[in-house]
Amino acid sequence: MSRIQSVFQRLQASGRRALIPFITAGDPDPELTVPLMHALVESGANIIELGVPFSDPMADGPTIQRASGRALAKGMSLRKVLDLVRTFRAEDGDTPVVLMGYANPIEAMGPDRFVAAASDAGVDGVLVVDYPPAECEAFAAVAKAAGIDPIFLLAPTSTEQRFDDVAKIGSGYIYYVSLKGVTGSGALDFNDVAARLPQIRARVGMPVGVGFGIRDAESARRIGEVADAVVIGSRIIEELENSPREQAVANVKAFLRNIRTALDQIEGAPR
Repeated sequence: MSRIQSVFQRLQASGRRALIPFITAGDPDPELTVPLMHALVESGANIIELGVPFSDPMADGPTIQRASGRALAKGMSLRKVLDLVRTFRAEDGDTPVVLMGYANPIEAMGPDRFVAAASDAGVDGVLVVDYPPAECEAFAAVAKAAGIDPIFLLAPTSTEQRFDDVAKIGSGYIYYVSLKGVTGSGALDFNDVAARLPQIRARVGMPVGVGFGIRDAESARRIGEVADAVVIGSRIIEELENSPREQAVANVKAFLRNIRTALDQIEGAPR
């Protein structure tokens, strides 16, 4: 059983929701990434999604696009992201880390070499936005053999074939995109999410985390009532953008603690 699967098993046994914050590696500065990761854990994060900066992040809205741009301007690369994970692992051997990004840097390194390097660094999961599940069975198999969960996106527009493909080769959890748009855009339709999640969970047989559009404790709580996990990213990046460097870690920590408190007020299993 992977670290990610163990986290969900433990949380589900106690009726709690997973909190999965996202930050972009190297933003606002590479020296702050590992302290931020530790701060996220101290604030109640159960899994960390670490964005791999990319020059054309097509699924991301302006906020995370800016984060990628800042990180790339600081010289971040896929190899440097793995170095940051390795540094984090030196002090935290328990919190799962999921790399979230795009295919180009992985293809440039070579998928097999990437999986080996990611495993060596202590990565637990990989979510590659533009890897169609129907076309990356080999990659998923190599990742699983190395103890890395291949995680995939589902959306309101996903076809039945996409559901079947994800159920066949995915593991760890499903990332359900709650909006028909990019990260940080639109308004959440809580009723639509609530109607879809039981179907998804039954179809794919994995925990479901919901992201895109969760911006505060109230929206996190409402999503947490029906989801196994809440993913929050753009709002954290905004906190970093609006904070002086010396206060950035503390401000993110305070923001995420409010989200954790809201999730812990939910009683019982997801509806």
